[in-house]
Amino acid sequence: MAYILVAFWILCALPILFEQRIRRMAIYLGIFSLITSIIFLVFGAPDVALAEAAISIFSTIFFITCFEKHYNFAEGLKKINWKKLIIPAMFSIGLIVMVLRIAPHAEASTYVMEQYLSYFQQDVGGDNPVTAIYLGYRLYDTVFEALMLMVSVVAISHLSWHKEAEVSEESRHIQLSRHARNVIRIVCPLLPLFGIYLIANGHQSPGGGFQGGVALAAFFVCRYMTYGIHDLPIKRLLIGEKLVLASIIILSIFVVFIGFHSQLQYVPMVQTIYLITMNALIGIKVALGFVMLFYRFIVERM
Repeated sequence: MAYILVAFWILCALPILFEQRIRRMAIYLGIFSLITSIIFLVFGAPDVALAEAAISIFSTIFFITCFEKHYNFAEGLKKINWKKLIIPAMFSIGLIVMVLRIAPHAEASTYVMEQYLSYFQQDVGGDNPVTAIYLGYRLYDTVFEALMLMVSVVAISHLSWHKEAEVSEESRHIQLSRHARNVIRIVCPLLPLFGIYLIANGHQSPGGGFQGGVALAAFFVCRYMTYGIHDLPIKRLLIGEKLVLASIIILSIFVVFIGFHSQLQYVPMVQTIYLITMNALIGIKVALGFVMLFYRFIVERM
């Protein structure tokens, strides 16, 4: 079943390559990401599946609303150059054949997985091995990803054409149907609670800073789409994100990199405080980053 899903996953990538209309391409990307989340769930990674689903929902809304504002969909389609599609099609077919014929008979080493599952509670703490991996064993990767988001937000904020610190009242509001607006108004108050829950319980159950941060950012997106509120000081949010990133790096240095954490690795209370604090900082940083990207690309006049 898992290999059939992977083969179908590869097939779903083909419309993204072949589609010439931007709006449909955004929908295909959302479908592709949904199948990716299902595959992650089938392979036993609910945290990664939740993160993929949350980011997919946010990015799909982001793409559609951004294209709706800045592009003219009445333009005719460009003529498809079928010769350029031969190589991607052959490559995709080859991947499907490999997955269906070779992968089911391949033996994967589970040594690293067994080591993580055996020692993560002692080394890092908590009941969720995924959280232990990205806040303990692979903390370098987590800090680097946070830094990349910071660089992206800074680049967009400084290179965009908009010169004002605040969002103007003249920005064109996104038009929604009455039913869509009512649904978003019902969901909007629940998003902060859901985000806080994901952050606070990420060390015990599927969730964490990335997923919770996206949920918090979605609250501000819904807030704008339903009520047209644009009162966020972008420059202050940018300064706040820099301070949060500095806090993540400082906490990582003192707790993990210089060995302070190893001296207290058998104290569950210290481990729990560290995991919750790191998840909270990462969640705040992700939320600030996504909110600023949304307001720069969609709300403000570029």
